[in-house]
Amino acid sequence: MSLLLRYCRIHPSELKQTLKKIELIYFNAMTMPKGFGSKSGNTGKRSFNEWWGNVPSDLRQKARKGDEQNKPLLNQVNYVLLHLGLAGKHDAKPTHEELKDWLHSGQVDVLRMNK
Repeated sequence: MSLLLRYCRIHPSELKQTLKKIELIYFNAMTMPKGFGSKSGNTGKRSFNEWWGNVPSDLRQKARKGDEQNKPLLNQVNYVLLHLGLAGKHDAKPTHEELKDWLHSGQVDVLRMNK
């Protein structure tokens, strides 16, 4: 801390207050509930079906072959993302927010459990 005091030329009491504020900000950011501070609504986000319609048909068929009647799985989406990336079609990949929305809204399953 003394090194920081010399470098910043801040009074020790001001530095302590600033460090406490930073610590509180960090603590609050790390303990926020899921979705806190996120925008409400789906502004600018595509649904899974909208995105899936833009995926090349051969890739769609390979990813979902024999499983078309069920909800898509995350592994199937990941397969498509991998092949889009290998083909250099990064602009065709969904955003992080879209992927998160698909998982949280139930448009895509992470795991399928047999009942």
